[in-house]
Amino acid sequence: MENGHAKNRVAVIGSGNWGSVASRLIASNTAKLPSFHDEVRMWVFEEILPTGKKLSESINQANENCKYLPGIKLGANVIADPDLENAVKDANMLVFVTPHQFVEGICKKLVGKLRPGAEAISLIKGMEIAVEKFSEATIGYKKDKEVATRWAKLFTTPYFLVEDIEGVEFCGTLKNVVAIAAGLVDGLDMGNNTKAAIMRIGLREMRAFSKLLFPSVRDSTFFESCGVADLITTCLGGRNRRVAEAFARNGGKRSFDDLEAEMLHGQKLQGVSTAKEVYEVLTYRGWQELFPLLSTVHEICIGQLPPTSISSLVLCLETSSRVSTLLFDDIFFFLLLALLALLEMR
Repeated sequence: MENGHAKNRVAVIGSGNWGSVASRLIASNTAKLPSFHDEVRMWVFEEILPTGKKLSESINQANENCKYLPGIKLGANVIADPDLENAVKDANMLVFVTPHQFVEGICKKLVGKLRPGAEAISLIKGMEIAVEKFSEATIGYKKDKEVATRWAKLFTTPYFLVEDIEGVEFCGTLKNVVAIAAGLVDGLDMGNNTKAAIMRIGLREMRAFSKLLFPSVRDSTFFESCGVADLITTCLGGRNRRVAEAFARNGGKRSFDDLEAEMLHGQKLQGVSTAKEVYEVLTYRGWQELFPLLSTVHEICIGQLPPTSISSLVLCLETSSRVSTLLFDDIFFFLLLALLALLEMR
């Protein structure tokens, strides 16, 4: 629409911490770009705060998401809207920032409700942007250079740089499955060397899975911030790791659903549901033996295997020549992850 007369309108679908961060970044750009309407509609899954006030009302009154991004002003042109259809009805650019397990249900509700020709993008999380620290992301939009340029303008700031598609998305989702494995290792007190091995094996399986489904996925993506760096961060301190640790410490007697409700206070795990979806693909294609870590995580999550199965898996994979020939040489990754594990001990 940029070379026509109509301005682009943006709607953000999701208002958690990353959704709020994304809305803030986008709104700062739409306010400056003549090809965009200033206003950014942010769909809010309505909640009642302890004060009795609705979350959407609180955001609009304070210009701040006091539950998921306290202390950060979103911008006067960010409008919280609890009505999904109303939030997106005028938008030709949709930004999805919800836990991935909700996307299908949201899309079904939007069938027939969007403007003709509406475009969409899916984001992965990143909190550094909220406080305007430098961050890196990779945005991909195939075939149409004009479309890609429009999206790049929407997201580019001095502290947020944008450019790949499938590889970035797989990195952003599969890391959560590996983080579950890392949490199990922590819960079983298996030590940092084993945790480093989990991250190394996990990264290899992430890349293999991505390349088998989409051969065009670039190896370089796994060396970027969305790849190895985000994987390390998630395995050292993310919510998936934390809940998996608790799951292992109680011997798998409490379900992930129970622990999620108790520990995350409204936030959602993504590793468990992603592991299920990946396992369905592996089963359908007969790939379970190629991806023992991804398969085992799912089987532990559903109670088919005990949490202690992760220890025997690591031992098996570390001594198996089959795994070493599955993918590219990863000595660099092993050294990097081992170093980080040692730093964590300090």
